[in-house]
Amino acid sequence: MSTRQNPPEFWETLFANALPKTHLYAAAGMAMALVLLLVLAPSEDVSAYRDANLLEIRIPTPDSLYEELNRQVAESDSASAETPVDESLSWRVQKVQKGDNLSSIFNRLSLNQADVHAVANARTNADALKKLQPGETVAIAVDHSGNIAEVIYERSALESFRYTRDAEGFNGETIVRETVSANAFSHVTIEHSLFLDADKAGLSHTLIMQLANIFAWDIDFALDIREGDTFTIVYEEEMLDGEKVREGNVLAAEFTNQGKLHQAVRFVGADGTASYYTPQGHPMRKAFLRAPLDFTRVSSNFNPRRLHPIFKTVKPHRGVDYSAPRGTPVYAAGSGRVVASSSAAGNGNFVVIEHNGTYTTKYLHLDKRSVKQGESVKQGQVIGTVGSTGYATGPHLHYEFLINGTHTNPRTVALPKADPISRQEMAQFVEQTAPLFTQLASFRTTQLAYLN
Repeated sequence: MSTRQNPPEFWETLFANALPKTHLYAAAGMAMALVLLLVLAPSEDVSAYRDANLLEIRIPTPDSLYEELNRQVAESDSASAETPVDESLSWRVQKVQKGDNLSSIFNRLSLNQADVHAVANARTNADALKKLQPGETVAIAVDHSGNIAEVIYERSALESFRYTRDAEGFNGETIVRETVSANAFSHVTIEHSLFLDADKAGLSHTLIMQLANIFAWDIDFALDIREGDTFTIVYEEEMLDGEKVREGNVLAAEFTNQGKLHQAVRFVGADGTASYYTPQGHPMRKAFLRAPLDFTRVSSNFNPRRLHPIFKTVKPHRGVDYSAPRGTPVYAAGSGRVVASSSAAGNGNFVVIEHNGTYTTKYLHLDKRSVKQGESVKQGQVIGTVGSTGYATGPHLHYEFLINGTHTNPRTVALPKADPISRQEMAQFVEQTAPLFTQLASFRTTQLAYLN
């Protein structure tokens, strides 16, 4: 957990820097006068004063923050002969819309288009302004003469770009705010589905997919999830000013599926690579994924005596059908070489991959094929998309898994394991991961005790 101090609020710092010192002194003087008034006035009057002012308090919207700043500057100017009113800036704030660029934003605000060229050619960070995305914020400061004095492009809560005018044009600077990492915990019992129950527990889609990807070699999330399954996770939360900005990595997790406990922990090796391992140091990653696409639902399981849905005759079903929307990416279950990428009447568009001479995987009824015969592919690489070509009643992937030419149920086959952590790194592994497993067990025990 990081011990770095939280940096000040960006806009707060910006406004403080934007105000001349005389304004800040004036604001401080008014604040002191208000404090004395509250202290010295009778309690009845103080209460009445507070109540009266509370009625007028309003929380400014992002667009009104700049107007509020401008108003404060103008008010303080009236009490200060040192700084003329015409030095104040008027802020214009725009949310980036689809298709926007700097020119369209300036045009929407009726600002001088000549300034667009000047800002877009800032001496530094000019390229950032070419990548505006919908939902981001652009704030423009205009002086009393209508000239652009400053532009702030806020890409996110953590990253902004500030462009200020000087004698030579505009100069840009990057403003990056640092977050503080904190460990968070969650324990979920599945009652409806993994997504619904995890979402109800406040976990994001990204975090749920992280969890599914960690156990993808041991659990087929399309087939194997049952009511009553549970999982517990320890994960990072990135905090800014005491608020969660985003979720980080899953640090440790355990998933009880149909009574079987699976555990994993994140470990960063000597080479800086992060992977997930069992408590004994065996990689979670194996030679093959349990399912070659993101889990959705399964329409027909491995069944050598199943009734064919089109021909209504008993035809062996030597694989698994994953029903999914047309266009869903299909991944290579393991690394290997494409030995066939073609089309046939029954199979439709299909891909066959051979893995080290022992294993073969087949992917049928594809809408599109993304690889060619003879290509080498890596595990998780997109090889096509779900379709309904050939003899198919609807969009789905038919997936087959063969060992030495014999069809095997991909759900239950024992997958070959990768090599465990080396002896040289085992001591570091234990030192780094033991506290995480302790936290995981402690949180699970606490949650179960609370639920009971």
